[in-house]
Amino acid sequence: MILVVMGVSGSGKTTIAKGLAAALGWRFQEGDALHPPENVAKMAAGTPLTDDDRAPWLAAIAEVIDAWRTAGASGIVTCSALKRAYRRVLVGDRPDVRLVHLVGDKALIAARMAARRGHFMPPALLDSQFATLEPPGPDENPIVVDISPAPEEIVAAILARISVPLQ
Repeated sequence: MILVVMGVSGSGKTTIAKGLAAALGWRFQEGDALHPPENVAKMAAGTPLTDDDRAPWLAAIAEVIDAWRTAGASGIVTCSALKRAYRRVLVGDRPDVRLVHLVGDKALIAARMAARRGHFMPPALLDSQFATLEPPGPDENPIVVDISPAPEEIVAAILARISVPLQ
């Protein structure tokens, strides 16, 4: 099984994905690490990415997913996956790939973004993230989780909703 932990910037994707990977003993890939340098520079300058900007990034994440699947490995990758079209690239016809959508109040996420240091995504782009977000529908079978509890509680809630043996 592969989980794609998705949500707007600042929703806690990395924290939750790392917690899940540790609990399950699965591989972990930070999706942001796969952005081409020009994407990082663009976001750091406060410019939202276009669909064309995101295409090579989504393809790189899909390559990681497919490599894990080929190897018979389970893993967790982070990706905002804001649009259905992006999720089709990542999930597509891969029945063993599941979305975990982290959802939360815009004010809470903005406060978290303002408090973090060393991240290229400025809080000024949060509005564009929410404007772009197309929440996954029931047909995408997402695990939808509220981000207001503590990270350990969020991880526990996700673990309770997937059926895999813990390491």
